[in-house]
Amino acid sequence: MKNKFSKAPSILSCNLNDYRSDVCEIYSNVKIHGSSSSIYFTSDHTMDLEENKTWTIKPYTRKFDSYVMENVRAVTIKPLYTSTEAPQCNIYHNITAVVFSKGIYAGKNFFHDFSDVLVPLFITARQFEGEVQILMADLQPVWIEKHKKFFNQISNYEIIDFNKENQVLCYPRAIVGLYSDKDCSVDSSRTPNNYSMVDFARLMRRTYSLERDFATNLVESSKKKPRLLIIARNHTRKLINIGEVVALGEELGFDVAVNESSLHTNVGDFARMVNSFDVMIGVHGAGLTNEVFLPTSAVVIQIVPFGNLKWIAYGYFAVGASDMMLRYLHYCISEEESTLIDLYPRDHAVFRDPDFFHKQGWLAMGKIYLDQQNVKLNITRFKPVLTRALQLLNDRNFNVTSLDLSFCDN
Repeated sequence: MKNKFSKAPSILSCNLNDYRSDVCEIYSNVKIHGSSSSIYFTSDHTMDLEENKTWTIKPYTRKFDSYVMENVRAVTIKPLYTSTEAPQCNIYHNITAVVFSKGIYAGKNFFHDFSDVLVPLFITARQFEGEVQILMADLQPVWIEKHKKFFNQISNYEIIDFNKENQVLCYPRAIVGLYSDKDCSVDSSRTPNNYSMVDFARLMRRTYSLERDFATNLVESSKKKPRLLIIARNHTRKLINIGEVVALGEELGFDVAVNESSLHTNVGDFARMVNSFDVMIGVHGAGLTNEVFLPTSAVVIQIVPFGNLKWIAYGYFAVGASDMMLRYLHYCISEEESTLIDLYPRDHAVFRDPDFFHKQGWLAMGKIYLDQQNVKLNITRFKPVLTRALQLLNDRNFNVTSLDLSFCDN
């Protein structure tokens, strides 16, 4: 695949065919008027463009999600053929501008903070080594403050509220939209300097001053107890026998802790806590996004609720974990481990035909399998998973990633 960041052959380069996002790059004399959602560019070369041609894109990374895209304001990109057409610059900058929307999910869900904004922003803007300005639509100051340390790693300049900016800001180059490769991960073959998800994890460790680069290698630290973190959920998809899981972990020799993050959790504090563990367990949900703070070679165990959710869970967290050089285990619960058995008869389509609900769309599927379901693990059935995690920490090939889906085969 051709590197999408290779030098553009013309003054304007747009990729409008990607599944996840539309992106346009402009390479000369860019004039941005945020409050009108207008971006202009002028150059002698614009005469080669189709007369009166404009481009309209919605600069958000969930192009495939029609519901959220309805709430994203479009940005118009227009070439100007004479200098007299161009609005006058109020402020000149000698750096690149990146224009995008925060969308409606980021700020409400920690996974979407990363998948929709932070990882795509890393892909798009890390190449400029801070010499880039962020112009963000749908900006929320509280959310910006929450991730301020990360934004400071990406840009040396203040973040501009795109919707409210009435001045004409001028730049030599602009990227409108964010590149997005997959959920919460990076395709290094398509990024500048071959940035990877390993590089993103390193940036997280630098951003929050995380102490550990590598998990505990039990071959080298045989007297040290490995640490196991259980990410709790107190609303949907709760692990209702969490005490039994703690006891199992302790029986196997882990130092076990239980914790839960929320929208109000201080990111730095939680990141430092997560980084101190070697194994992290959680039922499918946003809390597993904290895997970005784990040390390299740590083990992630995702508990997949009942309802044919294996590949959804895989795409959200398994791929990113593997790409960060973490070891990953996938555990699919049985019908007996789901509290849905208390709500529906066993011959109901909920158990016999989960695909029936998947075909009705995300809301219908999620109402049952994501919102109504809690988990009660069969400790005997789950024990081999924790035993496997210990084996991975004892593996002499400590730096080799592992993605094990075998615990979903039964």
